[in-house]
Amino acid sequence: QAQLVESGGGLVQPGGSLRLSCAASKSIAGIYAMAWYRQFPGKQRELVARIIPNGDTNYADSVKGRFTISRNKAFNTAYLQMNSLKPEDTAIYYCYVLRAGQIELWGQGTQVTVSS
Repeated sequence: QAQLVESGGGLVQPGGSLRLSCAASKSIAGIYAMAWYRQFPGKQRELVARIIPNGDTNYADSVKGRFTISRNKAFNTAYLQMNSLKPEDTAIYYCYVLRAGQIELWGQGTQVTVSS
């Protein structure tokens, strides 16, 4: 069964760092893009960062210069390195995959809390 497994969330102080990981199961082939979204309470999910197979990336303005998305060579695992975290980064972070056939997959979400 196709699934995404996320890890790396948690509690961190302002200015700290966290690294999120998202691993796609072996049954997921033909990945066109991997991304991270986040959701604040009562809000819709918003794009944080996105990467495609050739390595091109794009970021939300609010995280540019602080967050970095990357992937492994097989393009079945994505990472989100989050530095200089702020309290306003507190949210549930979701991994997202777009695969062949315009099929969208979502991870279960991982909580990131930035607080002193």
